[in-house]
Parts: sequence; C-alpha cells; structure tokens
Amino acid sequence: MATRTILIVDDEPGIVAIARDYLDRAGFRVVTAGDGPSALRLARAERPSMLVLDLMLPGMDGLDVARALRGDPATRTLPIIMLTARVDEADRLIGLELGADDYITKPFSPRELVARVRAVLRRSEGERDAETVLRAGDLQIDFQRRGVRVAGVPVDLTATEFDLLAILAREPGRPFSRAQLLELAYDVSYAGFDRTVDAHIKNLRRKIEPDPRNPKYVLTIYGVGYKFADDADEIR
Repeated sequence: MATRTILIVDDEPGIVAIARDYLDRAGFRVVTAGDGPSALRLARAERPSMLVLDLMLPGMDGLDVARALRGDPATRTLPIIMLTARVDEADRLIGLELGADDYITKPFSPRELVARVRAVLRRSEGERDAETVLRAGDLQIDFQRRGVRVAGVPVDLTATEFDLLAILAREPGRPFSRAQLLELAYDVSYAGFDRTVDAHIKNLRRKIEPDPRNPKYVLTIYGVGYKFADDADEIR
C-alpha cells in the first residue's frame, strides 16, 4: 500500500500532524486540507485512495463534503472514514447514511486510525475469492471483481455495503446478528453500535432493492438481525 494516497481533512493542525506522521510512517502518501471546499478540490484533483474526513469543518462541514463526493460519479465510491468529536449517535448515523465506510471518535489512537485505513482499503480494493458470481432474481453479485448489477445495470456500492451484502449472500437464509455482521465486515477491533449496520443496510437496500420499503433480497429478522432471502426467485 506504499503508493496509496490518503487525504486527511481536519482544521486542527495537531490532529493533522499526528495522523500524517503515523500514516506516512505506515508507507502512505498523505495530502491534507483544512476546510470543506479545499477537501473537494483535492479529492477531485488528487484522486486519493481514501479520505479521512472530520465532521466539523469551516466553509463546508464534513457531511456536506461527503454528500458532494457521493453525488459525483468520479468520487462516488471513494472510501471515507469520518472523524468526529460528536458523541451523539444521530450524527454518526447521518455520516453512515451518506455512505461513509467507517467512523472514528475523537480522541483516537493513531495506531487505530492506521489499522482502520488499511482495513477499509483492503475491502475497497478487493481480495481474490474462490467464488465467482451469484445471481438471485435481477441481482448479480461478482465476488471476485466486487461488482454488483441490478437488471444488468452496474450499481456503485461502498466497500462496507459490498462486504455486508457478500456476507449475507454467501449463506442465503442464515440469520446474522448485527454484532456478527460488524465482526465479519471489519477485520479490526470495532467498538461500533447496532445502528451502524442498520444505516449501511438502509443504503444497500436503496441501491439494490426494487422496493426498499418491502425488500426482496436483504430481509430483516426482527429481534436478531438480517438474512439474505433463500427464495429470491432463483439463486445460483
């Protein structure tokens, strides 16, 4: 990962310096921005492999930056880890619903930041898988290429959305608890909360389901978690 570029966006010079130092020592190329408009310019000019984005920014806050990047085809799938000093669960959920792959609460361990960056990059860039393609109704999942199509049309998923779908789809009909999904989707210690998974599933359903309010593929098991339908037309 020595050639990967990480864009750090934070208006606190001390945090930027620490994050830059640790990521630089881990072999990454690091560029930085201190406000929202600069973050957008650099994201589009540098095409980084990852964005580490603070929520509280001058000029344009982190949520607006994430919203703008997710709305641009050139940066729609850019992995994002959000940094936040906010402890309110609602703020974290908004970030996740905008498509952030992960979040870290300040103050944070720089070593944890490096581990999270590596984990999200591994997922976003994909690892070879023995399985190839699963088809269920109009949904096609290519595990090896980490691609998803609905009725033949490519669908852009974040790394986390794809991993959750892959975990569920590999074992149709098996219920997974939210804790199990967090453990399987993140390969580092993850002190998340249940609604993290709910936010990602909501985004996933919006992208792959014919009717997200009445899902056909990713089903809720009340009191447990989620499963992939084992009778979704034909699964092969």
